Amino acid sequence: GYAQVTDFLIRTFVKKVETAIAAGDADSAREALREAQPEMQRGVSRGILHKNTVSRKISRLSARVKALAA
Repeated sequence: GYAQVTDFLIRTFVKKVETAIAAGDADSAREALREAQPEMQRGVSRGILHKNTVSRKISRLSARVKALAA
């Protein structure tokens, strides 16, 4: 259903960030994270994901992207 599609979309965005981090590409990781954030927030507003879960995931991803850039 609708929730499943949105969840899959969010996972795809997160996977893009993960792939860029794994490849060591700071620029594309930062860009992918910037694209992923609003999608993750949308998951919250649609009631698919919990606010704190998304907060935590964004926080951890951005910390990893930041560490990559350093």
